[in-house]
Amino acid sequence: MTTQKKQACHWYSVCPMKRYFEAGLIDAKWIQNYCMQNGKNCVRKKMEEEGAFHPDNMLPNGEIRKDLPT
Repeated sequence: MTTQKKQACHWYSVCPMKRYFEAGLIDAKWIQNYCMQNGKNCVRKKMEEEGAFHPDNMLPNGEIRKDLPT
């Protein structure tokens, strides 16, 4: 049996998702399901690596949350 260690996305320390989570503005599920999975399936990470613009209030699944500060 192998144990898979969760690893934070290398962008996590500067990502707005970290700031939103620490401020209690988004649920832990976003951090657990995207950020601590090395950014797997994160639309934000993909766009960042492609050099494409993405607003701060875009969640890892690509949804724009207008209620989050930018």
